[in-house]
Amino acid sequence: MNIKKEQLNELFQNKKILVTGGTGSIGSEIVIKLLKYNPSVIRIFSNDENATFHMQSKLGEHKNLRYLLGDVRDKERLKIAMEGIDYVYHAAALKHVPLCEYNPFEALKTNILGTQNVIDAALESSVKKVINISTDKAVNPTNTMGATKLLAEKLIRDANFYRGHKETIFASVRFGNVLYSRGSVIPTMEEMIKNGKPVTITNPSMTRFFMSIPETIELIFKATLLAKGGEIFILKMPIIQIGDLFDVIIEETSKELGIDIGKIEKKIIGQRPGEKIYEELLTDSEALHALESEDMFIVLPDVDIPGLKDETLEKYNSSKITKRKSYSSADSSPLAKEEIRKLLREAKNNNYIFY
Repeated sequence: MNIKKEQLNELFQNKKILVTGGTGSIGSEIVIKLLKYNPSVIRIFSNDENATFHMQSKLGEHKNLRYLLGDVRDKERLKIAMEGIDYVYHAAALKHVPLCEYNPFEALKTNILGTQNVIDAALESSVKKVINISTDKAVNPTNTMGATKLLAEKLIRDANFYRGHKETIFASVRFGNVLYSRGSVIPTMEEMIKNGKPVTITNPSMTRFFMSIPETIELIFKATLLAKGGEIFILKMPIIQIGDLFDVIIEETSKELGIDIGKIEKKIIGQRPGEKIYEELLTDSEALHALESEDMFIVLPDVDIPGLKDETLEKYNSSKITKRKSYSSADSSPLAKEEIRKLLREAKNNNYIFY
């Protein structure tokens, strides 16, 4: 489904929007894209003072931007931030697998209790829609981060069940690795090369889903338009083998910096705690109640949410019941190195200022 600028103008113009985790890679890009549609106000909610200052300096003066320091763990602060808001994008989360693995209760407090706080505040403020940003690691999770994000998805889904007379719609988007997002594999590898350090890789055989930041924002906005309550929207995206990505990054960065590629030390360190060889975006059980369009899957809620039981395919445009059994990075051939190179160059040319 292609979304038109007119649809987004109608959706966002003169509306009040809150973005939790608004200074992160995804949150900040949501803010930047929203500015084009003249919302009444965008409240950027973040617990990172330095990132907030940096974002404020980069974006300059916008009369409709508000920078709010706070944490989703603090329900009272969220309630104040959410007063009068129409749409909420919930991007705040602890996302680094090893850190969550060694600090599980901290991950629980942000990713689970923080999400419940967002739900409670949204219901109290009668928000129109809440779109939760999730991850492929929530599918059949093997680590703490994935487990907390799975439960966050379920909290968002079931909020539609107990919202009572409130009309707030809750839905999630789920995607894989985001190219050049802050702290992710690509900028980390580039930084190692620039600093003359050995370039480390966990397991060259791993496969992962990758997408660009603009693609993530397009999916998020589509979900905002289409959501009826309880769905998970999943973008179809290319698969990359980590070993091939490793080689391409070394080749491209060495050329860019004029470094002799033979002098770059490579080191395989093995899988980190909780990591999978491949990732999944759609399970076999979810496929039983999922729709499919040309560019995405829509997982319908598997619980009986009042008012949503008789949803028809027409409400999701050209979607049809999927014939797939699952959607995994082990199912299809990964991109060739030249395709990876093209993807990285296109992503880098977008000049993201907050990755």
